[in-house]
Amino acid sequence: MLPVEPLTLLAFVPAGLALNLTPGADMMFCLGQGLKSGWRPAMAANFGIATGGMVHTLLAALGLGALVAAHPAAFEAIRWLGVGYLLWLAVGALRASPFAREAQVVPTTPAMAFWQGLMVNLLNPKVILFILAFLPQFVTPARPILPQFLTLGIVFALGGLLVNGAVGVFAGSIGQRVARSAGLARWLSRISATIFGALALRLALMPRN
Repeated sequence: MLPVEPLTLLAFVPAGLALNLTPGADMMFCLGQGLKSGWRPAMAANFGIATGGMVHTLLAALGLGALVAAHPAAFEAIRWLGVGYLLWLAVGALRASPFAREAQVVPTTPAMAFWQGLMVNLLNPKVILFILAFLPQFVTPARPILPQFLTLGIVFALGGLLVNGAVGVFAGSIGQRVARSAGLARWLSRISATIFGALALRLALMPRN
């Protein structure tokens, strides 16, 4: 027997895909990585984000997400750690484009991009609040809760992999073409830094509820 009823899954897939297609922090992070370092790091970041989403899903299913949601101090601590981490990434991208003429883009390796994507996702408490609000709408109380959460989380993560992956690959193809020029490469790093900084600002200003 499937963990989730087939009709419920059929309703969940288009709803989840519609949310995946909505531009958000994950999509913008993959965009920034693609522009800065190419499609491989962008895809690695994409898988890191998906892994973080599954961790959030597991925490929500185990009840830890509700604990974080109920304690403002824990929420704020995670949020400001996320803001600080995004700002650190923005500064790192800017260091690849200082005003010195010899500055060149320093690409992010796929392994590093994976961990960056994972940390950006894990340090965004809004993700777990979203999961707590969205996934239970498709959970049947009469069935085991954990398998349903994990199944829905996997489906949602797959949709994100497809959508954010397409964005990352597209941005990577553009980035690799213009990176042959030192001047354009410096601007790519600045654009990436702006994206990471904007994500930090968005997370800092985002209301809790």
